Amino acid sequence: MRARLLPLLVVLMAGVLLALGFPLAVSLAAGQQQKVVVDRIDDSARFAALAQFFIDAESSGSSGAAERRETLQLELARYQELYGIRVGIFYRDDNALVRAPGWWQLPAEGEGREAFRQALAGRRSHDPAQVWPWQTHGKLLVASPVVLDGDVVAVVVTESPTDRMRARILRGWLLIIAGLAAAMLLAFGAALQLTRWVLKPVRTLDAAAHGIATGRMNSRVAAASGPPELRRLARSFNEMADNVEEVLEQQRAFVADASHQLRNPLAALLLRIELLALELPEGNEEIASVRAEGKRLAQVLDDLLDLALAEHASAELSLTDIGALAAERVASWRPYAEEKGVRLTETGRTAVTGWADPIALSSALDAVIDNALKFTPAGEEVTVAVAPAGPSVHVVVADRGPGLTEDELLRVGDRFWRSGRHQNIKGSGLGLSISRALLAAGGGSLSYAKNEPHGLRVTVAVPRSAPHNGADDNGANGNG
Repeated sequence: MRARLLPLLVVLMAGVLLALGFPLAVSLAAGQQQKVVVDRIDDSARFAALAQFFIDAESSGSSGAAERRETLQLELARYQELYGIRVGIFYRDDNALVRAPGWWQLPAEGEGREAFRQALAGRRSHDPAQVWPWQTHGKLLVASPVVLDGDVVAVVVTESPTDRMRARILRGWLLIIAGLAAAMLLAFGAALQLTRWVLKPVRTLDAAAHGIATGRMNSRVAAASGPPELRRLARSFNEMADNVEEVLEQQRAFVADASHQLRNPLAALLLRIELLALELPEGNEEIASVRAEGKRLAQVLDDLLDLALAEHASAELSLTDIGALAAERVASWRPYAEEKGVRLTETGRTAVTGWADPIALSSALDAVIDNALKFTPAGEEVTVAVAPAGPSVHVVVADRGPGLTEDELLRVGDRFWRSGRHQNIKGSGLGLSISRALLAAGGGSLSYAKNEPHGLRVTVAVPRSAPHNGADDNGANGNG
């Protein structure tokens, strides 16, 4: 969620900063150009006044007209030499009265010609096209009319280089970019802290939910930080977890108590069956059937009690040599396998360590190996392979029995479930459920797959590193 929320906030803040920075950059460029335009207009007005004085003297036939013309030419030449700005005074027919440098001509077309036409109409240049920093050959042309007796008799035109103006605009833009970058860094830091503050309860809640899903029922969430809505959600989650844990505890207690309480009546019933059997002929089939069903019921009660204890007990994890423990269980089951005519072999790594409860893992391996030998016919083989697999150690028990269908693989391990094809084989349907409960308490798991060409492959997985407890996982206290 953080990977999605943080970029969204960053993009939104970047959009806001760009929405503010772009108009600011355009305004800065326009302001710099406007300063230059106003300065050129002032200079053009001064030159227009001088030209008006000369034209007035020339039209009246004054003897000082030639001297005034020379003075005007010198003024324009000094201006062009000092500022590098081309300047000229042109009559309405484009002929130059004076100009500096002497070879400069009015542009035949474009913005310069348009400014000249506007000046002939009596309008000064107030809004020439914006010159941008990347327009290296851009010029800024300003035209002002020379008015005599209410008529425009000439036009003062200045053509300014834009190097300095573009440099000032570029420097201003760099300052704006630096400011936007600093603001973006601050905004990113604020967004990072905001997402951390918002998502910390979510991560804590996710870790606690995962802990409960994996069997750590004491996982709780510390509802002390984050937005009020998430704090309320954390408190509701803790209440829900308390209720779920209480219900499960009641179920476990009921199963354990029921299993324990039914043992005595069942033992008395079996005893009465044995007494009745003494009065019936030897080998009576009905008595044999009742006796078998009674023993099966006793086995179911024992398994129910074991399951209730397995789900309630906490694992005592330690660094365990999984290879050695698997070899020990294989050696214990080998006599039974030989009695059935099944080859029981061990392959894979002989020394690989993982974190597990040795007693729980031994019980789980016993149940899985027993199940494999039970369904494997004589002459076939059961293999037990130990190997590291990423963050886990896998003990794979593969048999050559009839195996299970795809639908049956989805149900294997459920309580009391047995395949309809195996109802005549001894068992209660709780062995794999007990194994799964024993492994889950220590962070382990059971998985099932087909063993080609036929048979079942059961994988017992235990972590290679010490699993974190619920408090470490979710940053909350153990009891809420």
